Amino acid sequence: MSTYLEIPVFESELLYRSFLNDGMGIVYPHWHKEIEIIYSIVGSVRIGVGDTIIQVDEGEIYFFSSGEPHYFLASPESERYVYQFDLNMFDEKTLRVGEQSLLSLFETRERHSRNWSKEAESKVREILLNLYRYNNESADGTNYLLLSELYHLIGTFYQALPQTHQEYRLAHRSTIRYKETLERLNKVFDYVEEHFLEPITLEEVAHFVGFSPYYFTRFFKTNTGKTFMGFLNEYRITQAKFILANEKIPMAEVAEKSGFTSVKTFHHVFKESVGVAPLQYQKQLNETL
Repeated sequence: MSTYLEIPVFESELLYRSFLNDGMGIVYPHWHKEIEIIYSIVGSVRIGVGDTIIQVDEGEIYFFSSGEPHYFLASPESERYVYQFDLNMFDEKTLRVGEQSLLSLFETRERHSRNWSKEAESKVREILLNLYRYNNESADGTNYLLLSELYHLIGTFYQALPQTHQEYRLAHRSTIRYKETLERLNKVFDYVEEHFLEPITLEEVAHFVGFSPYYFTRFFKTNTGKTFMGFLNEYRITQAKFILANEKIPMAEVAEKSGFTSVKTFHHVFKESVGVAPLQYQKQLNETL
């Protein structure tokens, strides 16, 4: 089974999100650059990591490092909190001379709280509960509380989590291949972010990454599960949604500011993607306020 890149959607400039998942569904093999933490709050969660199935029992915590492939088996009568955040949120200048990088921190520490001290597990559990609670609040200053708890989490990981076993690290060297792929994909994402207001062709992006158009097409679809042009349209639609939610401007201007070459194309792609026309989408947003 193929392993696809997941691109989490964050609702604010803070590159963090948390949500509740039940264990009824199957989550197929995927990977992402964000750190992911699982906190089992009801029953046991079964996770696939490489060739190993790991059971995370009620009250236990497990995390994945950046680029580490994983999947979830159906785990009936279970619930879990899921936390995802981008390490780019943190300023590594805060680290003292000689301290290991954030990326290395998550790659070299024990993933499963079963192998932590009870004190460490209790501290991390308390931080995770605060993060989940703050993420569902809308009061002014909430993002500062979230950021404070995320830094608290990082500091606790540095000070309280034991080093992982050497055998574990050797067993996961295949993640290097995913990190190399992620670096190439990040070049594509950065290019789109910088040039989405301009006409972008597949050939231009392939040349920028250093691939032939044919190889780039296969590379992008294999690792993201979507075509490049499909991804580009999704990115532009996301920009358009933000504009529609925050600005009262003509649709022609919305189309231009989100990178579409014409109102007709914008209207067609938006309705196909969202299910309603842009103006109707904006009216629905206003009705919920």
